[in-house]
Amino acid sequence: MQFRVFYFFSRSGESISSVSAVEMSARAIRDQLLRRLQSEDDYLGILDAEENTLQILREPGEDRYWVELPIDAARASYGRYMSLTELEDLILRLPQVLDRTHIPDMEYRPW
Repeated sequence: MQFRVFYFFSRSGESISSVSAVEMSARAIRDQLLRRLQSEDDYLGILDAEENTLQILREPGEDRYWVELPIDAARASYGRYMSLTELEDLILRLPQVLDRTHIPDMEYRPW
């Protein structure tokens, strides 16, 4: 299954904006991008066919990641922390349309 991705990796300075998102398979996202999230400024966004976004950020000083589905209109998101192993598994089983029902234990957080 194909998704579109955007990201910023501060160590290398590489970035792709959400407007210029590139297509990648779930396996390629897992293999090529996840481990590049290393600093608190790094992020990875995954867009589905309906323009829903899954954002992934590395928790500074921790071996965990914040995974969220932003809701711009509500100025909030549903999210949760995951280990790299959990995140890799999630990426490989992402549904065609991103929805919080596919990611258990997400909590609501206003911005």
